Amino acid sequence: MVRDITLGQYWPGHSLIHRLDARAKILLLLSMIVFLFVADNFYSLLLMTWGTLLTVLLTRIRLSMYLKSMKVILIVVLFTGLINLFYGSGEVLWEWAFIKITWGGIQNAVFVTIRIAALVMVSSVLTFTTTPSDLTDAIERLLKPLTLFHVKVHEIAMMMTIALRFIPVLLEETDKIMNAQKARGADMESGGLIKRVKALLPVLIPLFVSSFRRANDLAMAMECRCYNGGKGRTRMKEMHFALRDLWAALFLLVLFGAVIICNIYL
Repeated sequence: MVRDITLGQYWPGHSLIHRLDARAKILLLLSMIVFLFVADNFYSLLLMTWGTLLTVLLTRIRLSMYLKSMKVILIVVLFTGLINLFYGSGEVLWEWAFIKITWGGIQNAVFVTIRIAALVMVSSVLTFTTTPSDLTDAIERLLKPLTLFHVKVHEIAMMMTIALRFIPVLLEETDKIMNAQKARGADMESGGLIKRVKALLPVLIPLFVSSFRRANDLAMAMECRCYNGGKGRTRMKEMHFALRDLWAALFLLVLFGAVIICNIYL
């Protein structure tokens, strides 16, 4: 197992999805997200769900990791399903005043819940199997045509890389500051919402000061090393499309064709 220190994700280095080119992964997974919205009936949605689950299995990452990532938006998924429960036609199963639940509403709720769950899992596949440096490098390559319109693509990718790299650093710094404040007798876990927000001020102020200090040190280090953007920059690892990327694209084309057929004829 390989561990990415920056984001704390785990992935097997020999999995098929991990060996795909990062650019191909982004394009293919974005295509899957688009076709999850194109699927407009249960048959096509089940096909896309099957494709999502197959992709998850090919990553060889424990399913519990994906469920843990879904836990963050579980409330949003349940709320969306609950709202769609009251929108639908057909046989009325339960009614109270102006509120009624129909068979069509239940189908809508299940349909939307499955679609959102599949969207989260597809997004997690990308973050679980791609390092931040590969991800930003691939985004820079894909956005390279925008340089014709004088868009500073390299600077945008560099900012993304720095932001991702600083996430674990800031989390560690926050933990240290909170432990230091608790050692001084600060109470951050009791009281109402306003009291807890006020208790966080002694944490946020030194965190901001530390962040600006780190940003200043990083800027000075880049200037000392004569950093001049992407001009003349070489890469230690060059990205290359391989035959497995083509096979993955062909598989998804067949899946998308089946989804379109289900939309038309079923």
